[in-house]
Amino acid sequence: MKNLKVFFFVLVFLIISFDSYAGSGKRDEEVVINRDPSLIDIPSASVLDRGNFSVKTRFYSGGGVLTYLEVGVLDPLTLGASFMVDNLIGSGDNVKMIKPEMQIKFRFYDGGYYIPALALGYDGQGYFYDRRREEYMQKGKGLYIVGTKEMILPNLMTHIGFNIPDYDDGYLYSFLGFNYNLEDKINLMMEIDNMFHSDYKSRFNLGVRFNVTSNFNFDIAFRNIGRNSKFINGEPNKMERIVQFNTSFYLGDF
Repeated sequence: MKNLKVFFFVLVFLIISFDSYAGSGKRDEEVVINRDPSLIDIPSASVLDRGNFSVKTRFYSGGGVLTYLEVGVLDPLTLGASFMVDNLIGSGDNVKMIKPEMQIKFRFYDGGYYIPALALGYDGQGYFYDRRREEYMQKGKGLYIVGTKEMILPNLMTHIGFNIPDYDDGYLYSFLGFNYNLEDKINLMMEIDNMFHSDYKSRFNLGVRFNVTSNFNFDIAFRNIGRNSKFINGEPNKMERIVQFNTSFYLGDF
């Protein structure tokens, strides 16, 4: 896995270098901007436009539901909150709500021909919460910085970032993702998340986003592909299938 991580970072470096060289001959063309604020688990450098409101609902293993509410406060600034409820769907009666979490993202650079769009953010939402340990088995991003840029192929967006999920240990993690837009109807997504440290295993995710309208889409994704182990609390750490619904609308100026 370590060699795979090194390979991917070398690949991204070569892509950026090649793309910058190739872009020198097309400086007058429009810079392509990614419109999706996130892929499956990782963020992009995109933010909601001012006055826009979005709702993302994820259905995850065990009948759980995770909902994100986000609003574009300023053109470069998005604020949000998330709510997770375990065992909400199904016949079980062990329905439990997890503590709400906060999200914030500030895009401080819109991107150019050589430098990607850049955003600084915080996301406290993790996955698989253990009440006895009072922590997520898959930690949230915490403090992160992410860059997004179209590279090599038209409509192929690359997202690369670094994050510190836990301020106690101070470890720096990284994530890498790609999405390919097919005629604004389908987005193919791939991610490698939680890289650099063996204490918390990296995750490989694949998914497809179907754009039904300009304001509504849904995802079918597989998380943690190839993993079949246990978390530190003894619970299974394996592949998970999820479905996500994303909608947004304009609230008006405020």
